[in-house]
Amino acid sequence: MEPRDAFWQTPLLSFRSGPRIDLGQTVQCRTAARRLIGRRMRPKILPSPRILAKLALLPALLALGGCDWVVMNPSGDIAMQQRDLIIVATVLMLVIIVPVIALTLFFAWKYRRSNEDAPYDPDWHHSTRLEIVIWAAPLVIITILGAVTWTSTHLLDPYRPLDRLAPGRSAEGVKPLKVQVVALDWKWLFIYPELGVATVNELAAPVDTPIDFQLTSSSVMNSFYVPALAGQIYAMPGMTTQLHAVINKPGTFDGFSANFSGEGFSHMRFKFHGMSRADFERWAAEVRKGDDHLDGPRYLVLEKPSQKAPVQKFASVDAGLFDKAVNRCVEPGKMCQHDMMRIDANGGLGMAGVYNVTTLEYDKRVRRGQEGGLRAFVAALCAPKSSEAR
Repeated sequence: MEPRDAFWQTPLLSFRSGPRIDLGQTVQCRTAARRLIGRRMRPKILPSPRILAKLALLPALLALGGCDWVVMNPSGDIAMQQRDLIIVATVLMLVIIVPVIALTLFFAWKYRRSNEDAPYDPDWHHSTRLEIVIWAAPLVIITILGAVTWTSTHLLDPYRPLDRLAPGRSAEGVKPLKVQVVALDWKWLFIYPELGVATVNELAAPVDTPIDFQLTSSSVMNSFYVPALAGQIYAMPGMTTQLHAVINKPGTFDGFSANFSGEGFSHMRFKFHGMSRADFERWAAEVRKGDDHLDGPRYLVLEKPSQKAPVQKFASVDAGLFDKAVNRCVEPGKMCQHDMMRIDANGGLGMAGVYNVTTLEYDKRVRRGQEGGLRAFVAALCAPKSSEAR
């Protein structure tokens, strides 16, 4: 091999009058220098703390964007008292929760493994002062919560008639408005027995007037809820529940079912209108101007399941329709539930009923040495046969 060929194959260049140069090291140095110069010349763009704080709050704001604070900003006295109860209970619980969280973080930081200045006492096992604090504080909070809950349970009982319209305003002498509510599939029927009118998916009441609700259901259990007015109350078939409330501010509020009841549950909503006394009288007069009448056959049609039912208004209502709906005897010729219960209380029908009642009375009185005759019972029930039964 000639010298010049050996010169070109070696990785080191050799010059007669200069130093030896490594081409690989030269390229790497130039590339590193360019990167370093680029980093020094490139400006640093860092977001300000305010922008970071806003970005951190953005998910929370997006989550709260769809929230309606009507529960914490109600328009009725009962709902306001319930709101105050929520606040009191939350504050009392935070009295324990906040210090516990703060102390947990403090102890985790102070007694971390890298902190050699923190005291180390592996034989420590008891502290009377800590035990008193740990047990006394929760006991005090639980006692206060129990007292508040017990008092509120009685004062805010939905069956309890109102004794005030607002703080400092008594309800004595104010005639309440009676409203009968029937939860249908999937709509709400409101009957005003004193006004003789009824509506579907629309409820109205004058402000500063007690409202006495009677509620039932046509098929399955539902829950009547107007957050701005009062807490929810269940409506169940075959029985009635009660709710006493008052609206103190005029406006239009949302009402809905808070208990799943089937396919059309999500659209089982209505509007509640709080009006002045004059506006309510005009509203009732407008309803009376219609020509639609709510009787048994019309109720049976209305009772059939339907979704997104429009607002309907009935200028007149059959007397006792709500009682028939409760006793499940709107259909012509059907025995009402309270009649069945009365017959059962009197011993039932036929010889089986007579035998059962006689045996019970014998066991109850004769064998126990008590005097007294047999109580009355139903031996038979005579009723004309319908053409279908024949």
